[in-house]
Amino acid sequence: MGSIIGQILPLALGIAISPVPIIAAILMLLSPRARTTSIGFLAGWLVGIIAVTSVFTMLSAFLPESGPTGPKPILGTIQLLLGLTLLLLAAKQWRGRPGPDDAPQLPKWMRSIDRIHFGGALGLGLLLAAVNPKNLLLGASAGVTIGSAALGFGATAGTITVFTALAGCTVLVPVIGALAASKRLAGPLASLRDWLAQENAVIMTVVLLLLGVSVLGKGIGSF
Repeated sequence: MGSIIGQILPLALGIAISPVPIIAAILMLLSPRARTTSIGFLAGWLVGIIAVTSVFTMLSAFLPESGPTGPKPILGTIQLLLGLTLLLLAAKQWRGRPGPDDAPQLPKWMRSIDRIHFGGALGLGLLLAAVNPKNLLLGASAGVTIGSAALGFGATAGTITVFTALAGCTVLVPVIGALAASKRLAGPLASLRDWLAQENAVIMTVVLLLLGVSVLGKGIGSF
Protein backbone atom coordinates (compact mmCIF):
# COMPACT_ATOMS: atom_id res chain seq x y z
CA MET A 1 0.00 0.00 0.00
CA GLY A 2 2.81 2.40 0.87
CA SER A 3 4.49 2.02 -2.52
CA ILE A 4 1.20 2.67 -4.33
CA ILE A 5 0.59 5.85 -2.31
CA GLY A 6 4.07 6.95 -3.33
CA GLN A 7 3.20 6.41 -6.99
CA ILE A 8 -0.10 8.33 -6.85
CA LEU A 9 1.19 11.16 -4.64
CA PRO A 10 2.21 13.40 -7.60
CA LEU A 11 -1.23 12.86 -9.14
CA ALA A 12 -2.93 13.89 -5.89
CA LEU A 13 -0.77 17.01 -5.69
CA GLY A 14 -1.65 17.81 -9.30
CA ILE A 15 -5.33 17.90 -8.37
CA ALA A 16 -4.64 19.71 -5.10
CA ILE A 17 -2.90 22.71 -6.65
CA SER A 18 -5.54 23.29 -9.32
CA PRO A 19 -6.17 27.07 -9.14
CA VAL A 20 -9.78 27.02 -10.40
CA PRO A 21 -11.41 25.04 -7.53
CA ILE A 22 -9.32 26.95 -4.97
CA ILE A 23 -10.50 30.27 -6.43
CA ALA A 24 -14.09 29.02 -6.48
CA ALA A 25 -13.86 27.98 -2.82
CA ILE A 26 -12.38 31.34 -1.86
CA LEU A 27 -15.11 33.23 -3.71
CA MET A 28 -17.72 31.23 -1.82
CA LEU A 29 -15.98 31.92 1.48
CA LEU A 30 -16.13 35.65 0.70
CA SER A 31 -19.79 35.52 -0.38
CA PRO A 32 -22.89 36.25 1.76
CA ARG A 33 -23.73 32.52 1.93
CA ALA A 34 -20.20 31.46 2.85
CA ARG A 35 -21.08 28.68 5.28
CA THR A 36 -23.64 26.76 3.21
CA THR A 37 -22.05 27.19 -0.21
CA SER A 38 -18.48 26.40 0.87
CA ILE A 39 -19.57 23.24 2.67
CA GLY A 40 -21.61 22.16 -0.35
CA PHE A 41 -18.69 22.83 -2.69
CA LEU A 42 -16.26 20.93 -0.45
CA ALA A 43 -18.62 17.94 -0.28
CA GLY A 44 -19.04 17.87 -4.06
CA TRP A 45 -15.30 18.24 -4.61
CA LEU A 46 -14.40 15.31 -2.35
CA VAL A 47 -17.21 13.06 -3.62
CA GLY A 48 -16.17 13.79 -7.20
CA ILE A 49 -12.55 12.79 -6.53
CA ILE A 50 -13.69 9.60 -4.80
CA ALA A 51 -16.08 8.74 -7.62
CA VAL A 52 -13.57 9.13 -10.45
CA THR A 53 -10.80 7.28 -8.62
CA SER A 54 -13.11 4.46 -7.55
CA VAL A 55 -14.62 3.98 -11.02
CA PHE A 56 -11.24 3.66 -12.71
CA THR A 57 -9.97 1.46 -9.89
CA MET A 58 -12.84 -0.94 -10.58
CA LEU A 59 -12.41 -0.74 -14.36
CA SER A 60 -8.72 -1.63 -14.05
CA ALA A 61 -9.79 -5.01 -12.66
CA PHE A 62 -10.64 -5.99 -16.26
CA LEU A 63 -7.03 -5.54 -17.38
CA PRO A 64 -5.21 -8.83 -18.08
CA GLU A 65 -3.17 -10.02 -15.13
CA SER A 66 0.61 -10.33 -15.31
CA GLY A 67 3.41 -11.07 -12.90
CA PRO A 68 4.62 -8.37 -10.52
CA THR A 69 7.72 -7.77 -12.64
CA GLY A 70 6.34 -8.75 -16.04
CA PRO A 71 5.32 -6.38 -18.84
CA LYS A 72 1.86 -4.82 -18.74
CA PRO A 73 1.29 -3.57 -22.30
CA ILE A 74 -2.38 -2.60 -21.88
CA LEU A 75 -1.69 -0.67 -18.68
CA GLY A 76 1.31 0.94 -20.37
CA THR A 77 -0.77 1.97 -23.38
CA ILE A 78 -3.40 3.56 -21.11
CA GLN A 79 -0.72 5.45 -19.21
CA LEU A 80 0.93 6.62 -22.43
CA LEU A 81 -2.40 7.98 -23.70
CA LEU A 82 -3.09 9.71 -20.38
CA GLY A 83 0.41 11.20 -20.32
CA LEU A 84 0.17 12.49 -23.88
CA THR A 85 -3.22 14.04 -23.16
CA LEU A 86 -1.82 15.82 -20.11
CA LEU A 87 1.02 17.22 -22.25
CA LEU A 88 -1.50 18.46 -24.82
CA LEU A 89 -3.47 20.17 -22.06
CA ALA A 90 -0.23 21.78 -20.85
CA ALA A 91 0.43 23.17 -24.33
CA LYS A 92 -3.14 24.48 -24.52
CA GLN A 93 -2.80 26.22 -21.15
CA TRP A 94 0.48 27.85 -22.20
CA ARG A 95 -0.88 29.10 -25.50
CA GLY A 96 -3.97 30.50 -23.80
CA ARG A 97 -2.12 32.37 -21.05
CA PRO A 98 -2.85 36.13 -20.79
CA GLY A 99 -0.25 38.62 -21.95
CA PRO A 100 1.84 40.66 -19.50
CA ASP A 101 -0.49 43.65 -19.88
CA ASP A 102 -3.75 41.69 -19.81
CA ALA A 103 -5.83 41.70 -16.65
CA PRO A 104 -7.06 38.22 -15.69
CA GLN A 105 -10.75 37.69 -16.37
CA LEU A 106 -12.71 35.31 -14.16
CA PRO A 107 -15.26 33.09 -15.94
CA LYS A 108 -18.88 34.21 -15.86
CA TRP A 109 -19.87 31.39 -13.51
CA MET A 110 -17.32 32.61 -10.99
CA ARG A 111 -18.69 36.13 -11.13
CA SER A 112 -22.14 34.77 -10.25
CA ILE A 113 -21.04 32.74 -7.21
CA ASP A 114 -22.62 35.30 -4.84
CA ARG A 115 -26.03 34.05 -6.02
CA ILE A 116 -25.31 30.32 -5.77
CA HIS A 117 -27.02 28.06 -3.20
CA PHE A 118 -26.00 24.80 -1.51
CA GLY A 119 -27.22 22.55 -4.34
CA GLY A 120 -25.46 24.59 -7.00
CA ALA A 121 -22.24 24.62 -4.98
CA LEU A 122 -22.45 20.85 -4.50
CA GLY A 123 -22.94 20.30 -8.24
CA LEU A 124 -20.12 22.69 -9.09
CA GLY A 125 -17.73 20.79 -6.84
CA LEU A 126 -18.72 17.53 -8.51
CA LEU A 127 -18.21 18.98 -11.99
CA LEU A 128 -14.79 20.45 -11.23
CA ALA A 129 -13.61 17.18 -9.68
CA ALA A 130 -15.16 14.61 -12.00
CA VAL A 131 -15.76 16.36 -15.34
CA ASN A 132 -12.88 18.84 -15.58
CA PRO A 133 -10.53 17.19 -18.13
CA LYS A 134 -7.33 17.65 -16.13
CA ASN A 135 -8.73 16.33 -12.85
CA LEU A 136 -10.52 13.51 -14.66
CA LEU A 137 -7.25 12.39 -16.27
CA LEU A 138 -5.34 12.56 -12.99
CA GLY A 139 -8.06 10.69 -11.10
CA ALA A 140 -8.22 8.10 -13.87
CA SER A 141 -4.46 7.60 -13.77
CA ALA A 142 -4.56 7.20 -9.98
CA GLY A 143 -7.44 4.72 -10.22
CA VAL A 144 -5.66 2.62 -12.84
CA THR A 145 -2.51 2.60 -10.71
CA ILE A 146 -4.42 1.56 -7.59
CA GLY A 147 -6.48 -1.09 -9.37
CA SER A 148 -3.53 -2.63 -11.17
CA ALA A 149 -1.75 -3.16 -7.83
CA ALA A 150 -4.26 -5.90 -6.89
CA LEU A 151 -4.60 -4.75 -3.29
CA GLY A 152 -7.23 -6.16 -0.97
CA PHE A 153 -10.51 -4.32 -0.40
CA GLY A 154 -9.38 -2.65 2.81
CA ALA A 155 -6.04 -1.51 1.38
CA THR A 156 -7.71 -0.26 -1.79
CA ALA A 157 -10.29 1.73 0.18
CA GLY A 158 -7.55 3.13 2.41
CA THR A 159 -5.43 4.15 -0.57
CA ILE A 160 -8.37 5.92 -2.24
CA THR A 161 -9.10 7.70 1.06
CA VAL A 162 -5.51 8.91 1.35
CA PHE A 163 -5.51 10.02 -2.29
CA THR A 164 -8.78 11.93 -1.80
CA ALA A 165 -7.52 13.63 1.38
CA LEU A 166 -4.32 14.77 -0.35
CA ALA A 167 -6.06 15.84 -3.56
CA GLY A 168 -8.79 17.72 -1.70
CA CYS A 169 -6.67 19.34 1.02
CA THR A 170 -6.29 22.72 -0.71
CA VAL A 171 -10.05 23.16 -0.67
CA LEU A 172 -10.62 21.39 2.65
CA VAL A 173 -8.12 23.45 4.68
CA PRO A 174 -9.28 26.94 3.55
CA VAL A 175 -12.95 26.05 4.03
CA ILE A 176 -12.43 24.72 7.57
CA GLY A 177 -10.04 27.53 8.48
CA ALA A 178 -12.20 30.32 7.09
CA LEU A 179 -15.34 29.01 8.74
CA ALA A 180 -13.48 28.97 12.05
CA ALA A 181 -11.90 32.43 11.65
CA SER A 182 -13.65 34.12 8.73
CA LYS A 183 -12.82 37.75 9.63
CA ARG A 184 -9.10 37.21 10.15
CA LEU A 185 -8.67 35.22 6.93
CA ALA A 186 -10.76 37.43 4.62
CA GLY A 187 -7.80 39.59 3.57
CA PRO A 188 -5.30 36.77 2.95
CA LEU A 189 -7.93 34.78 1.03
CA ALA A 190 -8.69 37.75 -1.23
CA SER A 191 -4.96 38.21 -1.94
CA LEU A 192 -4.56 34.50 -2.70
CA ARG A 193 -7.56 34.61 -5.04
CA ASP A 194 -6.06 37.51 -7.02
CA TRP A 195 -2.65 35.83 -7.29
CA LEU A 196 -4.11 32.50 -8.43
CA ALA A 197 -6.28 34.23 -11.03
CA GLN A 198 -3.20 36.03 -12.41
CA GLU A 199 -0.92 32.97 -12.48
CA ASN A 200 -3.49 30.27 -13.27
CA ALA A 201 -2.20 29.45 -16.78
CA VAL A 202 1.47 29.29 -15.74
CA ILE A 203 0.74 27.12 -12.68
CA MET A 204 -1.37 24.70 -14.68
CA THR A 205 1.16 24.50 -17.52
CA VAL A 206 3.97 23.52 -15.15
CA VAL A 207 1.79 21.03 -13.25
CA LEU A 208 0.43 19.36 -16.39
CA LEU A 209 3.89 19.21 -17.99
CA LEU A 210 5.49 17.53 -14.98
CA LEU A 211 2.63 15.09 -14.47
CA GLY A 212 2.41 14.30 -18.17
CA VAL A 213 6.10 13.37 -18.25
CA SER A 214 5.68 11.32 -15.05
CA VAL A 215 2.72 9.34 -16.40
CA LEU A 216 4.49 8.82 -19.73
CA GLY A 217 7.49 7.43 -17.85
CA LYS A 218 5.23 4.98 -15.99
CA GLY A 219 3.68 3.93 -19.28
CA ILE A 220 7.05 3.28 -20.90
CA GLY A 221 8.15 1.32 -17.85
CA SER A 222 5.11 -0.94 -18.10
CA PHE A 223 6.27 -2.49 -21.41
